[in-house]
Amino acid sequence: MQQQQGTPDFESGDQNSREERESSRLAFDIALYTVARFGLLAVLAGVLVLFRVPLLVALAVAVVVAMPLSLVIFSGLRRRVAAGMAERSRVRRQRKEQLRAQLRETADSSPVERDPEEPESDRREE
Repeated sequence: MQQQQGTPDFESGDQNSREERESSRLAFDIALYTVARFGLLAVLAGVLVLFRVPLLVALAVAVVVAMPLSLVIFSGLRRRVAAGMAERSRVRRQRKEQLRAQLRETADSSPVERDPEEPESDRREE
């Protein structure tokens, strides 16, 4: 469906607001997942420090333990983030294809006129 310039497109407005909501939801999920992983790291390091493990050693052990543990504990949130990122990628790919199609359509509908007296060798260089 083509539209003229200056004409509002209510469907794309609804789609844009939905995409903005999904984008803000994805940002929230990413932030939540990041905070959860850092929180797990802090809790593990804190527990180790309570057992009189030096802080740097506790942080190193906590990083190694928290990485696989967070994959298990926060698997639902991780899947939600991955699904949101995949959806965003799909939408961006669709927009890119639509833009390319519009550009092809514009280029096909208004071809550049060439001077018939221009030598053939000059045309190949462009």
